[in-house]
Amino acid sequence: MSSPTVVIVPGWRNSGPGHWQSLWTERLPNVLRVEQDDWVSPLKHAWVARLGETIERAPGPVVVVAHSLGCITTTHLPPAIAGRIAGALLVAPADPERRGVLADFAPVPYQKLPYRSILVASSNDPYCPVRLAGAYARAWGSEFVRLNEAGHINVDSGHGEWPLGLALLQSLGVPVSAHAAAVAWL
Repeated sequence: MSSPTVVIVPGWRNSGPGHWQSLWTERLPNVLRVEQDDWVSPLKHAWVARLGETIERAPGPVVVVAHSLGCITTTHLPPAIAGRIAGALLVAPADPERRGVLADFAPVPYQKLPYRSILVASSNDPYCPVRLAGAYARAWGSEFVRLNEAGHINVDSGHGEWPLGLALLQSLGVPVSAHAAAVAWL
């Protein structure tokens, strides 16, 4: 069986250089990265459509790797597109009901996702309380990984390579080369 295509789904304002999503895009094989037309003033319809187009371009099974608003975008996918997803790593989900610029993504869907998912959240994420992230995980049927004092799990909180994330990605059936893993552990 062929390796799944990894679809990287950045959140609001994109994931810049040094962010683990950007590093993984450069280092992992079979990666497609979602590029939105407007990273600053996101609209649900446009973001979901672009994610859907990216998934449809992928050959074979897809594993989504979403951060922040990318997590919420992923949960809004229509069933036909969601059916192409074999698994998802949902990291530091956003709370669009608390940030006006993200309000178009509310309400957040609260139904079980049709694929295996792992939701990673931090006890001190400034953009989503860990209790809300836990509620998302329960509603979506996601395995819940709670990190202590990890911020928004981005460059600002010290997460560059993020080896734990690579291990979680590997648990979703994505082969992580020895080189990519070794670089992450440095």
